[in-house]
Amino acid sequence: MPKPIIRHIALQTLSREHHHGLLLSWKIREGLKRNIGTCRIKKYTDWFWKYHLQQHFEFEETHIFPILGGKHKVVKRARREHGRLKRLFTSQDRVEINLSLIEEELVAHIRFEERILFNEVQKIADKERLVLSERIHQEIPDTEGWKDEFWEKNIS
Repeated sequence: MPKPIIRHIALQTLSREHHHGLLLSWKIREGLKRNIGTCRIKKYTDWFWKYHLQQHFEFEETHIFPILGGKHKVVKRARREHGRLKRLFTSQDRVEINLSLIEEELVAHIRFEERILFNEVQKIADKERLVLSERIHQEIPDTEGWKDEFWEKNIS
């Protein structure tokens, strides 16, 4: 059994936001499994992108990735994946295919950041820099308030 990852307190907020991203993937999967109309799922993913994920990506790119430097291989990969996910979220074409791709690729991206990128950051970042990034970052509120919970049982 793998050892649990000890996350620096300054990165814990980002990890909680990653949890919300994993829940988004689960909600997409549930919606597709329940044959929910893709337009309903897309409305939710559009909202999630606008009010959650876009800000999360911007914070990571502005305050976390520079700790490792723009030429670091994990930063290059993370930026590529952010770009790919942004295109999938904002595209209005091939909605069902893109929802499936978001569901898969977002999970893989979050696992990569949690298991590899954040560990690299923790290895080299001084505590002051991590604490400063924690002070700058305001946790993005969770998804409470979204009324159309298509992923729940017995909701049509």
